[in-house]
Amino acid sequence: MADFFLRSSPLDPAAEPLLEGLIAEYDGRYGAASRPGGARSEILRYPAEAFAPPLGAFLLLQRDGETIAGGAFMSHDDETAEFKRIWTRPDLRRQGLARQVVLALEEAAAELGYTRAYLTTGFRQPEASALYITLGYRPLFDTNVDPTLYRSLPFEKHIGARAGQAGTYPVYEPAASLEDATKRVAAIKAEQEAKVSARLASHLASAA
Repeated sequence: MADFFLRSSPLDPAAEPLLEGLIAEYDGRYGAASRPGGARSEILRYPAEAFAPPLGAFLLLQRDGETIAGGAFMSHDDETAEFKRIWTRPDLRRQGLARQVVLALEEAAAELGYTRAYLTTGFRQPEASALYITLGYRPLFDTNVDPTLYRSLPFEKHIGARAGQAGTYPVYEPAASLEDATKRVAAIKAEQEAKVSARLASHLASAA
């Protein structure tokens, strides 16, 4: 059977390999004590509804009834979708699956009217950064600076009706230390979480 994308949810049992795989990977690369509650607290940071249409999506790449890769996105505003939960099963990496996932997310986000994709990866995931750059994502950080001074490495790309247009968001300045970078990332995530929550609340209220 050919691989196919399943539109799903973090609550779907089929999503468990992706979620548990990400938790194990992040804790393994950064340490379970690198954030309160470890990677699990970050993975479960947002409600499942944030990854559901018409604001978001949760895609699982299936092969022979098993989840082998996947990813998701949620809404920041009418323009920007943030891509999250991008994962490939470790024994199937370097086969182009992550590329398929990102392109599928771009297509799904464009179908919902988004024109800008935003995503981040950690400073200990150089293969992810390399993938995003090859797919045309613009780093919102100085690539000549030690990545630990950013901790979380942001990227952007125009998609859908604005595909091919150059990004215009400002590039972040490096922090003075990893500790300062960690504090800044926490503040940025809190701001983003507030945006996502507000968008979701507004949608639920209008749908009631």
